[in-house]
Amino acid sequence: MDTITDRPFSELLRTATRDRHAEAESSGFLSSMLGGGLGLEAYARYTEQLWFVYRALEEPVPALRDDPVAGPFLHPGLMRLPALERDLAHLRGPGRRAGRPPLPAVEEYAARITECAHEWPAGYVAHHYTRYLGDLSGGQVVRGAAERTWGFARKGDGVRFYVFDAVPNPAALKRDYRARLDALPVGDAEKRRVVEECRRAFACNTALLRDLEREFAATP
Repeated sequence: MDTITDRPFSELLRTATRDRHAEAESSGFLSSMLGGGLGLEAYARYTEQLWFVYRALEEPVPALRDDPVAGPFLHPGLMRLPALERDLAHLRGPGRRAGRPPLPAVEEYAARITECAHEWPAGYVAHHYTRYLGDLSGGQVVRGAAERTWGFARKGDGVRFYVFDAVPNPAALKRDYRARLDALPVGDAEKRRVVEECRRAFACNTALLRDLEREFAATP
């Protein structure tokens, strides 16, 4: 099979999405939130929105475990919903989970993940990769900032979403994940589609942050 690049596919994904990644990281909402300028409510709202995204990612997991494309990426230690729900119970009170409907960008984001999970496993992998490898890397910066800003216990309630207790060696998991991307059992045309879906996933995340930025800009 002719390859679309001489580089490993994981490297291609990283370079092809670098601009979208930088756009998400430069979000005004994210920097203001983590600096404490928007208050704890902004962090709680952000956590609520993530719950909708990860519900869309994790509800299809049982049906995808045996899929030859998506299945190899579904490490059980990555599952985030229980940790998110524990954080929301701490932030909002027991049983609250996501107390309000998702923001429009989040509703669209979750719907796209669900569509891929049901109809296009390689597209689902694009969203899985974008979220979970980000959580294992940049997510740790968010955790540290949240602990400093709001006084959460280190790796405790409020930031458990960012704590991967069931992943004893995150660096090794990331290496293994990238090796699986390099071995993705699809052809060149499908790989090009996966690259574009990764870019779309980053754009969805940026749209989520912009919706939150607009919401808090409008708050007296």
